[in-house]
Amino acid sequence: MEFGLITMALILIGIGSVVGGIFVTVQQGTVSVITMFGKYRRIMYPGLNFKIPFLEVVFRRISIQNQSVELQFQAITQDQANVNFKAMLLYSVIDQTEETIKSVAFKFIDFGSLMQTLNRTVEGSVRGFVATKRQNEILGLRRDIVEAVKANLDEDLKSWGYHLIDLQLNDISFDETIMQSMAQVVASSNLKAAAENEAQALLIRKTKEAEASGLAVKISADAERAAAQMRGEGIALFREEVAKGMNKAALEMKAAGLDSSFILFSMWTDAIKHFAENGKGNVIFLDGSNEGLDKTMKHMMALSHVQDNKLQK
Repeated sequence: MEFGLITMALILIGIGSVVGGIFVTVQQGTVSVITMFGKYRRIMYPGLNFKIPFLEVVFRRISIQNQSVELQFQAITQDQANVNFKAMLLYSVIDQTEETIKSVAFKFIDFGSLMQTLNRTVEGSVRGFVATKRQNEILGLRRDIVEAVKANLDEDLKSWGYHLIDLQLNDISFDETIMQSMAQVVASSNLKAAAENEAQALLIRKTKEAEASGLAVKISADAERAAAQMRGEGIALFREEVAKGMNKAALEMKAAGLDSSFILFSMWTDAIKHFAENGKGNVIFLDGSNEGLDKTMKHMMALSHVQDNKLQK
């Protein structure tokens, strides 16, 4: 009785193992590569699949979703500058066809070998491109570097069953010594630009000041010229009025039977009186002798005769 129970339990365990091995579930986004006696047999797609117990073996589960890997490497420019790169590679299996899945499953012994080859391939492409460029060109050639790597890498990935979706260079940096020298170059360039701007501003300010000063001088000169012209016109008018007054007075003196020299004498005495009243302490020397008076009167009479001749003409 006891032996029969043990036998029954063993039979149930065997049946459970067989039944459990017949049905295999493949997760969504993956496929399973099945081998029999070490040789490729078929592919299991997502869902519930049937497998021959003990004979068919799941060799590898392959993800058909997008995958990413971060790469780090170094390259040397044409002028011997070390450049450090950090890149993000986005790739996926090309499709779910049998040939593609077989390439993915059997090209590399494991995933680590794929990543090592991928890293070295990208590094080689970048180094080959960077070696032809100078350090001051690298930062401006990010897109060109990506395009050059894609052109070389995409063909290799296709032969392995993968497709390159995107490649991004997230970080490009130089050695510390080069970074310091580049910072000094940028700082000196900024100082140069600041000095040029300051000099330009000073030039503009000085130019505007000179223009304003010249304009002020011009305005002042114009005003002085106008004032001088007006003073000249005033003096001319004054003299004209004096001449008219003297002419009228001389005619009236002649009509009264008086000598016109009396007018000159009267003007002379009025002038002396004006000098005395408005001299403000200044000393005025006049010849008050009879000879001096006679000499002065003769001069004034001569001027009077000249004026009369002009009026007669």
